[in-house]
Amino acid sequence: MTGKQFYDWQTSGGTNDVMRLVDCLERADIAWCAIGGVAVNHWAEQPMVTQDVDFVVVADEIERTVSLLTEAEFRPERFEWSINFKGRSAVSIQLSTEDFYRDFPSRAVAADVNGILLRVACLEDTLKGKIKAFSEPGRRQSKRLKDLADIARLVEAHPHLMDMLPDKLKKQIQHPEKT
Repeated sequence: MTGKQFYDWQTSGGTNDVMRLVDCLERADIAWCAIGGVAVNHWAEQPMVTQDVDFVVVADEIERTVSLLTEAEFRPERFEWSINFKGRSAVSIQLSTEDFYRDFPSRAVAADVNGILLRVACLEDTLKGKIKAFSEPGRRQSKRLKDLADIARLVEAHPHLMDMLPDKLKKQIQHPEKT
């Protein structure tokens, strides 16, 4: 079973939704990138299952992105820090509108994640995003633990990232060269 087939099975047809998302953004020439677990899966040594596709676009393209995705039959729902889209599958597509991610698309890289070609946040931005998510005080414990695991996966694959961790996280993440 290929990565794409596994992802499609796990997300009840999510490959098509993700490919439609990518196609909409690329055809419109919108600067964008995937963040969160999808980006971690690109940079870590072993991918983990995720049903979320978190992404960002440059700030002045948010409303155009919503229009394009709505035209492509995604249903939007607005929240304080994101616009979530539902397609035909179990994939949860989330457009972050937080200023924190504003510059991520300018440093994005092309990637193949689960056999799907897309753009992901650069390595350092991926780590910064995970640190931010982990540090949010109201975040559910299960989400924070996944964020911590994602941070550990990134550091294991790229030991130099240990220097970017705040002291609080350095105490929780074992340096891969010392294992």
